[in-house]
Parts: sequence; structure tokens; C-alpha cells
Amino acid sequence: MRTGVIGTGRIGSTLARILVAAGHEVVLANARGPRSLGPLLAELGPAASAAHPAEAAAQAELSVLMVPYASVRGLLPSAAVQDKVLVDATNAFSGGGKPADLGGRASSELVAEWYPGARVVKSLNTMHFETLAVAGTAEGERLAHFTAGDDEKAKEIVAGIIADLGFAPVDTGPLHSGGILQQPGGPLFNRPLTEAQALAWISH
Repeated sequence: MRTGVIGTGRIGSTLARILVAAGHEVVLANARGPRSLGPLLAELGPAASAAHPAEAAAQAELSVLMVPYASVRGLLPSAAVQDKVLVDATNAFSGGGKPADLGGRASSELVAEWYPGARVVKSLNTMHFETLAVAGTAEGERLAHFTAGDDEKAKEIVAGIIADLGFAPVDTGPLHSGGILQQPGGPLFNRPLTEAQALAWISH
């Protein structure tokens, strides 16, 4: 599966590295344009290519949003993600690094409204990039990555990628309630849990 990684900061670049290491193809995009990605492409090799965000989403079978949350609305043309899985890995913060006040809504619910044709899954947003870089290949119990969404098949696809990366996929439920658990201010945000710990927490 070719995965579009939209946003190539520390977390997006880390995701690209571990996807390629797991045998996936990636299309990278950022706000600065494909030329800025030369060093990362050279590091990743032939499994990686670069494009503008709209082109990357159109070329990919699945795209992961790893840009600042404020940049998400209007970033992609709706046609580029129509009927495709769109992973919202963004985190909605307000000034001062505090969770944004979204009036009780999950940030990914708003993403789903902005991209109504996409199959939105909340995932890959709760883990620090340094942990993401190494934990999937570390010895011991697998750490959990969470999925939330209203499209069960889309969640299964994302869960498969999570497993490919060496992590344990754990379903937190629908986009509203499951997304709130994962986003900043939620109990699962930036909280590394093993698969057993995560499942115990979800079932309590």
C-alpha cells in the first residue's frame, strides 16, 4: 500500500522512516514543496517519493495528516481523498500548548466534516516521535496505537498498518467518543501503554 504522509516534521519524518523500513511505499508532502524533501528522500531510498499535498493524497491509497491542526481545513481537495482512508494524526492545541476548546466535539469529527467523502480514522497521534521511532522494533510487549472511526473497514486497514510497524492496534470506538479519548486532554494522549494495559483500560 502506498501511504501519503502529509507533513514531514519530526513526527511525519519518523512515520515515513518506519513505514519504509516495514516495506511500505510512501509519498511525502509538506508546505515547502517537494524540493525541500531531497535529503529525506535520499535517506529513504526508492520506496519514497515527494509531491505537493494534493498530489500526494491523490497518488496514495491512504493518507496520514501530520500537519498542524489549524492547517487541515482546505489543505487537500476533496476529490483527492474521496472514498479513501484519511488518518487524522493531528492534535488540536490552542495558544500556550493547551488542548483546544472544541465545544465537546472530537477534533477528528471536524476533519470528517471538512472532508465528507473521506473515510476518516483517528490514529497515530498519541505517541512521542522518539518513542515511535524505536518502540515498534524493541524487544518486549508491543505498545499500543489506537484507532477511532465510524468506518469499520477503514479502521481494519489502519490496524493492519499499525501491526506492520510492530505496534498493537487497539480500537477505541467511534470517531466522537474514541477520538476524544485520544486527543490532547484525553486520557490516552501521550501515554505509552502496552497492548495488555490498553485493552484493560478500554474494557474497564
